[in-house]
Amino acid sequence: MEHLVNPRVKDIQISGIRKISNLVSTYKDALTLTIGQPDFPTPDHIMKAAHAAIDAHKTTYTPNPGMLELRQAASAFVKGKYGLDYRPESEVIVTSGASQALDITLRTILEEGSEVILPGPIYPGYEPLVRLCGGVPVYADTRKNGFKLTAELLDPYITEKTRCIILCYPSNPTGRVLSKEELADIARLLKDKSIFVISDEIYSELIYGQPHISLASYPGMREKTIVINGLSKSHSMTGWRIGFTFAPEEITQHMVKVHQYNVTCASSISQYAALEALTNGVDDALPMKEAYVQRRDFVYNRLLEMGFELEKPEGAFYLFPSIEKFKLSSMDFTMKLLEEQRVAVVPGDAFSIYGEGYIRISYAYGMDILEKATERMEAFVRKL
Repeated sequence: MEHLVNPRVKDIQISGIRKISNLVSTYKDALTLTIGQPDFPTPDHIMKAAHAAIDAHKTTYTPNPGMLELRQAASAFVKGKYGLDYRPESEVIVTSGASQALDITLRTILEEGSEVILPGPIYPGYEPLVRLCGGVPVYADTRKNGFKLTAELLDPYITEKTRCIILCYPSNPTGRVLSKEELADIARLLKDKSIFVISDEIYSELIYGQPHISLASYPGMREKTIVINGLSKSHSMTGWRIGFTFAPEEITQHMVKVHQYNVTCASSISQYAALEALTNGVDDALPMKEAYVQRRDFVYNRLLEMGFELEKPEGAFYLFPSIEKFKLSSMDFTMKLLEEQRVAVVPGDAFSIYGEGYIRISYAYGMDILEKATERMEAFVRKL
């Protein structure tokens, strides 16, 4: 019966990140730097709030877009942190993680043949969702532009079929961040164009040495921008699966229909945990961010010592060094490093063809692991 499966689903591949992670599990002595998951536990006060919700039997459906008090807290959070102003009653949806937020957004705004511009290299979770909607991914090569999709780079890719542009900064896999001026240039370019922007800001609380700025805060951009965020990275709540969409009412009213038939509502217990996170844990990310800065600087400097060429990330918890000088494909480099030194990284080609020639290293791990892993990497590259 497989011949009757939707061809679009059959054409989708399992994420390269998951492929390598699954492979690594067979190497019991491997040090893994693959998954973008905070190594910090969910803050204790959030755990207690979830326990309290369970004890109070708060296990029923919530309103489709999420509990109003949580939407109010989410609205207050992005207003206080980033100056964004969204009405919780009609412009905020609580989703089952940022991935589901992306799914319902793309289902709402795309139709057959719609072009979606993505900066390459990019997290592999976007393209399959675009294709499932009948959209056409259009990659803008950012490799010679410091991995930044600036207005000058973006402009030539815009056509009459362009329906949406996806911006994901801080970036996975590169950790790069668009500056205030670069965002202003994009806003000027798009201000008078009927094109949606999906601004994936899941790493907004993990920017180093500068404030996070959302494209939606620029004149003329709020009405065409769908902001996506969540608690996975900011509050170390990956498994709780809580994300958010922030968009004008005329867009949100349609997105919530897709959301309703997609999951009905996010987990009630997770929503109560999220409410605690966004009220009494507004700055929970700060101690994690301090640790990530230390880790970033350590791994970045070690890679430079080994002779790698790379951009210094301003956010998230990834490094994306070039391996072209070693004359190996990203997959061959990854497999040899795993087999010879038992260190696992993600091959760059997992992030589109524009990631070939690079590897992604996650530094969301303790310093002891990072020190051992970089020692092994140094031994490996010295032999190449």
